[in-house]
Amino acid sequence: MAKSSNTLLIILAFFAIYVIWGSTYLLNKIAVTELPAYMLAGIRFTTAGLLIFGICKVSGISIKITLKQFRNSFIAGFLFLTFGNGVFVWGLKYVDSSFAALEVAAMPLIVLILMRVVDGKKIKPMSIVGVILGVIGIYLLVSQKQIVQQDESLLGMIIIFFCVLGWSTGSLFVSKATLPQSYLVNTAYQMVTAGITLGITSLVLGENWSWPSTWSGPVQLSMGLLIILGSIVAFSAFNYLLKTVSPEKVATSSYVNPVIALLLGWYVLDENITSQSILAAGVLLTGVFFINTKKKLVMFSHFRGKLKNTSEDIK
Repeated sequence: MAKSSNTLLIILAFFAIYVIWGSTYLLNKIAVTELPAYMLAGIRFTTAGLLIFGICKVSGISIKITLKQFRNSFIAGFLFLTFGNGVFVWGLKYVDSSFAALEVAAMPLIVLILMRVVDGKKIKPMSIVGVILGVIGIYLLVSQKQIVQQDESLLGMIIIFFCVLGWSTGSLFVSKATLPQSYLVNTAYQMVTAGITLGITSLVLGENWSWPSTWSGPVQLSMGLLIILGSIVAFSAFNYLLKTVSPEKVATSSYVNPVIALLLGWYVLDENITSQSILAAGVLLTGVFFINTKKKLVMFSHFRGKLKNTSEDIK
């Protein structure tokens, strides 16, 4: 029974990071059109973290942690939220939300390469095919004339790439680091520390802060959904999965996120989807599929079988 409950929890957690996070590209894009990026992210994560601490208090969950756990939570919060999300929202000022989501689809490729460099994990033949397809997909994505000819779009692409690198590094770090045992407590500390860091960054940069009462209706709704669904629900699910399944499996959220973001960006914000973007998305998603699938290439397996039989005949 416990195994069945755990399986259901994993499925629900994957739904959260697939679908809910896919919609946050749109929500962030709506909010950042009116609010400064670092102020937006700072308020979002600090509020979400404090709410989670409140949930822990009501539920009787202790929020006491060791100094080592606090340090690791701070590092994870910086990689995921301060850098990975806060700077990412800034990058959305220069590119469409759907385009940003497509660029994030390269994350499984980066995670795989980092696991090879850091952990020495052997890259399987299927994964090599995935990396090649990923490189082709990224080239198709960033080589579009209507994008390359805009200096600000190039800046946005570079910003988002480094954010993806931050998320990928954080995923490997969290999978091994000593963190609070409760996923809620872990999430709360990451969010509050990152939120404070983002708030300080906002003040240093001289961003103009404003009261929520002065925000437009769409921005208020977007911020509410980002705090409750995007932060409390989805990020808690993300931290849970990083300790339950392997990092490259968690990175498969990049399969679904771009599709959700593309559809919502087109339907709600009337963002343009070029045929080359669709092709790039297809190639990228095929690449990450090859990286994560456990099946072997039929042609490769057939060739290896033939080679084995030939060597036996020679003997």
